[in-house]
Amino acid sequence: MRKALDTLYAGSGALAALFLVFICVIVLLQVGANAIGKVAEWITGTPLGIVVPSYADFTGYFLAASSFLALAYTLRHGGHIRVSLLIQGAGPRARWVVELWCLSLGAVAAGYFAWWAVNLVMESLQYGDVSAGMVPVPLWMPQSSMALGLVILCIAMVDDLVRTLRGGMPSYEHTSADLADSFEDAPTDEMNASKPPRG
Repeated sequence: MRKALDTLYAGSGALAALFLVFICVIVLLQVGANAIGKVAEWITGTPLGIVVPSYADFTGYFLAASSFLALAYTLRHGGHIRVSLLIQGAGPRARWVVELWCLSLGAVAAGYFAWWAVNLVMESLQYGDVSAGMVPVPLWMPQSSMALGLVILCIAMVDDLVRTLRGGMPSYEHTSADLADSFEDAPTDEMNASKPPRG
């Protein structure tokens, strides 16, 4: 089960990265089209007006897909911004209770948004909604990536909640601890060498 969940989170993160690549490709294609149009205008005096159809719409869809599909992966790797000022000085028991509260609230919120995102996809399928750009895109397609990302985020929240209930450390805490350890384990000679000499 653990391996399957970790594969799910990693796959979601990989898909998010892939959509970023798609954004780069579309932007480069449009920049290339603009450059060709400018060169043609200098030579012939008439711009070609080459445009990647609905490129702004597609980049927006891909950005939304990348953002939502990366949520669970980012959570698991401690990449989300956390305000931990209140629990820094708390004891282990109090910190455990606060972590449980935050994870429970996060799981409920993610589940709520996932539920409505899935409903939105179903409605778009039912009514045949399409985008209003040059290329009519069925709206359930970009909405599906948002719904999928939220569902996986909800699973990740519940995963960490169960792990914390069993007395373990949330995944994002492991990542933060590993990062702190990497700084502590840095060779002191290298760190001292980087300091400027005193007077």
